[in-house]
Amino acid sequence: MTDLQDKRVLITGGAQGIGLEMALKFAGRGAEIVIADLNEAKLGEATAKIEAAGAAAWGFPVDVTDPASIAALRAKIAAEAGPIDVLVNNAGVVFGGPFIETPLERHFKTYEVNVLGVVAMTHAFLSDLIDRPESHIVHISSASGLVGLPFGSTYASSKWAVIGFSESIRAELRLLGHKHVHSTVVCPSYIGTGMFEGAEAPKATSILDPTHLAEKVVRGVERNRVQVLEPWMVKITPLLRELLPTAIYDKVAHLFGADTSMAQWTGHGGSAKPEAQAQPESRDQADAERQ
Repeated sequence: MTDLQDKRVLITGGAQGIGLEMALKFAGRGAEIVIADLNEAKLGEATAKIEAAGAAAWGFPVDVTDPASIAALRAKIAAEAGPIDVLVNNAGVVFGGPFIETPLERHFKTYEVNVLGVVAMTHAFLSDLIDRPESHIVHISSASGLVGLPFGSTYASSKWAVIGFSESIRAELRLLGHKHVHSTVVCPSYIGTGMFEGAEAPKATSILDPTHLAEKVVRGVERNRVQVLEPWMVKITPLLRELLPTAIYDKVAHLFGADTSMAQWTGHGGSAKPEAQAQPESRDQADAERQ
């Protein structure tokens, strides 16, 4: 989608964090912005910021784990804003800590929001995107969707699922002749929004700046990129994973601190103890992403 002028962009988890940063970047390209978030209290403030940037903006509550809530969102958007041209599946959650010490319901919630929410949103809006002259789907995954992540096992595996889903939908759209519907999956390392408070970026990298990453995502949409991988280490990770024997790859990952990066995760709760790990259902509400 080379021209975003007057295109309508829907971003889940868009009331704060990386979701809001992407909204502002899309707005800067002349797009109209629809943000949807579980945190209704943040919607008014976020839409005001987007409007101050010169773009038309709407804010609607949604629970991406509830098909009825998504259906209501779609109806509201159709009635008040009009059909969307870009869907950004950004809402998500993270729970850190040793697998067995993390309550099972938190593992389930991770899959419910990060995987089933993405599937449900795409299922609800894909027909609308197909009906547009040109459209785009953005799935916010994670660098942890490319490798294992100790102390974040279900989070990482949920992001693996997002990558597989994105690639499958992209190929299916092509085979069905819907080549005007483009797809981008975004795999960043840790983003400085608070969601990964306490986590440490691997050596030779740093926590990503949300504004910088948001610009990368928008450029990816403009250039119809299949993947956006940030920072540099994430770009070479798939190649290293394929070329190196597992034992050697494990040593390299440990040398760079990639396998212990979530060991001290606290999130917005400020504690690594299980009782303080719960994060809100929107990535951007919690600490934001995702990655």
